[in-house]
Amino acid sequence: MEQRPKPPFPRALMPALRAFTRLHRFVYLTTGGRIGRHMTGSVTSLLLHTTGRRSGKHHTVTLAYTDDGGDYLVVASNFGQERPPAWLLNLQDAPHAQVSIGRRRVPVTAQLIFPGQDDYERLLAVASRATHGLFERYRASTARPIPVVRLSPDGR
Repeated sequence: MEQRPKPPFPRALMPALRAFTRLHRFVYLTTGGRIGRHMTGSVTSLLLHTTGRRSGKHHTVTLAYTDDGGDYLVVASNFGQERPPAWLLNLQDAPHAQVSIGRRRVPVTAQLIFPGQDDYERLLAVASRATHGLFERYRASTARPIPVVRLSPDGR
């Protein structure tokens, strides 16, 4: 029998984590990014605005990010859970989105980079360093491939 990776958070803690992310998004939106841009210490966050692949509704999620040559890197870790985050599925269907960084809103195009693709390991290392190794722990906790998403500003 195959051993499943151990999740980084107990299952019972997931509702609290999701509530924290909703609160974080609310504070970020309400203050125009003056509060909420820095999650903890040096970890910075952005708001990703996507369109629902089935509903067509607009969705906003707060994500840790790092810069990489003018692009923004986010990781579709979903807290190391087996299910991918909904925003990733939305970007797979419609890669054009927007990000808010502070008060600035930027149209972007998403490129999904999966394990085994060129530059994946470097990009994951860059993103993981920015979050003090968090994404590496998430990757070790799931059998699901965790993609790095490069958000490139449009018109660059």
